[in-house]
Amino acid sequence: MARLPLNKSTLSRKKRDLATYERFLPSLDLKRKQLLAERNNARRRLKAVQDERAAVREAIARDIPMLANTGVELDGLVRVAYVQLGQANIVGVRVPTFDDITLRTRAYGDLAKPHWVDRVVASLKHALTLQVREQVERERLRRLQDGLTKVTQRVNLFEKVLIPRTKNEIRQIDIALQDAERAAVVRAKVAKRKAAGADAT
Repeated sequence: MARLPLNKSTLSRKKRDLATYERFLPSLDLKRKQLLAERNNARRRLKAVQDERAAVREAIARDIPMLANTGVELDGLVRVAYVQLGQANIVGVRVPTFDDITLRTRAYGDLAKPHWVDRVVASLKHALTLQVREQVERERLRRLQDGLTKVTQRVNLFEKVLIPRTKNEIRQIDIALQDAERAAVVRAKVAKRKAAGADAT
């Protein structure tokens, strides 16, 4: 590490640096708090979707026990055709939003399938929509967590490294300048005494 120049210009520069760090730290900390709140909201939203998916699975198992009948072909009955996602900017972090979903139902004859297949189709549509929403909420949470980690690292850099180090450097320069000033005063007094002694002889 380069030696710190102990002069007034360095002191002035370090004081400007410290003022800049202290000016930016509150806005960074506010951003960190906002991202923390948004991350907590995203966790709650993800949990709500997961709970709803679990409830749908339970309802299907309870209300449509006929699914255990392997003689009825249900594979590929409903599939995701298109998912429309949006994007939101949360305190500088871009996150996905779930806008819409298009589901396709494979054609099946009303007479060829049992009457309960209509309920299975409706349940599958609901379950697939929730599955996509859960994926979006997971990605939203991941991006918010990444953003929060980066901002927290910056806050820590300012709070625990840059500001304390700059304050320490300012203190070192202040002490060195005060010592130099005292030494100059002492030298001036000694020189004055010598000059006075020389005049007396």
